[in-house]
Amino acid sequence: MKRQILQQQQKALEINLDKSIYGTFAEIGAGQEVARLFFKAGAAAGTIAKTMSAYDKEFSDAIYGAEASGRYVCRSRLIRMLDHEYGLMDERLVKTTAETKFFAFADTVSAINYARTIKGNGWMGVRFQLDPTSKPNDLMLHVKMLDNDNVLQQEAIGLLGANMIYACYFHHDNMSDFIQSLMDNLNGRVEIDMLSLTGPDFEHVDWRILSLYLVKFGLTEVSIFDPTGKPLHGSDFLYKKELMVVRGHYRPPTLVTVDALESSFEQFIDDPEVDNEKAQLVSEITLDNLTRDGEINEKDFIERMDAIGVLNHSIIISNCSNHQRLINYLADFKIKKLGLVIGAKELLNIINEKYYQNQDGRLLVAFGELFNRNIKIYVYPALTDDKLMDVGNLPVPEGIKFLYKHLIDSKQIVPVINFNKDILDIFPSEVLAEIKEDKKGWKEKVPSKIVQLIEEKGLFNYPKKKLEFEY
Repeated sequence: MKRQILQQQQKALEINLDKSIYGTFAEIGAGQEVARLFFKAGAAAGTIAKTMSAYDKEFSDAIYGAEASGRYVCRSRLIRMLDHEYGLMDERLVKTTAETKFFAFADTVSAINYARTIKGNGWMGVRFQLDPTSKPNDLMLHVKMLDNDNVLQQEAIGLLGANMIYACYFHHDNMSDFIQSLMDNLNGRVEIDMLSLTGPDFEHVDWRILSLYLVKFGLTEVSIFDPTGKPLHGSDFLYKKELMVVRGHYRPPTLVTVDALESSFEQFIDDPEVDNEKAQLVSEITLDNLTRDGEINEKDFIERMDAIGVLNHSIIISNCSNHQRLINYLADFKIKKLGLVIGAKELLNIINEKYYQNQDGRLLVAFGELFNRNIKIYVYPALTDDKLMDVGNLPVPEGIKFLYKHLIDSKQIVPVINFNKDILDIFPSEVLAEIKEDKKGWKEKVPSKIVQLIEEKGLFNYPKKKLEFEY
């Protein structure tokens, strides 16, 4: 059944009329927009116990405590707010309203400023019960506001807040509807690039699926999580770091995959301009690489994530089919040095695409967008017709050879040096076919810890053997 999309005032009124739902609103910055929407909807006395906003920093610190970082728009601030406000609800009202499901809504938001030097972003959360006798759950997310006007951004926060509270109570049993409903009547106005949903009622939910849904349903172009599946936000994980990104299919990760990851990262941190202590390696997979026959198979997605998780790498899921869009996203986090690992064949495809699509004089601009000062392309070689294709012999079009040579001379394109040439004849598509049929030899082409995982869980359609018993 298709989900009905309601206006936010309808959602607020439906919540206000539900006598079992009762809570507080605490908002820092960008006005009291969420609470205001619930007041305007009518019947708010049945839902709202308290609203407040501590605009002054000293007042805010006196209520919630000071942040070690000195920041106010951050996840830790949101958690402090939820802890404090829900704690007061539980302390003051639990005995008199034993049949009530409590919630505490909080946000800490910085809207666009007059000079347009602040784009507008914030942290928003709901701590809520689905049963009066149960412990609460937490929904927390990071939002980027896209409206180019302060008042419109404040309005968008109000709409998003209503969507969040409604989703918690009316879409909690369907994660696809839950995620999509957050964007009701907000398309093009906000971006949600990190979301976590935890608590006793959501222990069955795989966080990685939520991260996938954020990208799949267009709430963001990029979502990040750690090897355990815990969602990460770039402001905590990437800010001013040295980052190497390795894009791939990871279906399955083979010895070549691991060699590309390890040899390129070793070369990255050997660069004297890279601060080793701040260096991070992440695996990236795009929706294009996850899509087969026009659909994303969630089981296949989880299997790939399980395999990458064994390698102990954080993961980026993106809808950035070309590298430029990923670079644009990462630019917000002021990454000092960015290394992109690209196979020789893929680099040739990128160069050909930019060359043949920019014959109108924009060639230098097109390449300048990809190859800027803090980006270095690490090229992993490939076997083609039993011959090695690498940086030195890449068959680039004649009209771009001068620019390609310049990028090599300036070390913006560099070869991965210490690769294992003895395993370049391993191709993931062939290994995948061998796994499905359990053909002899596939285990020698895959890291042993991933072999074990494939056998234990039956990943990638591996035919798990049935135990035979003698009676």
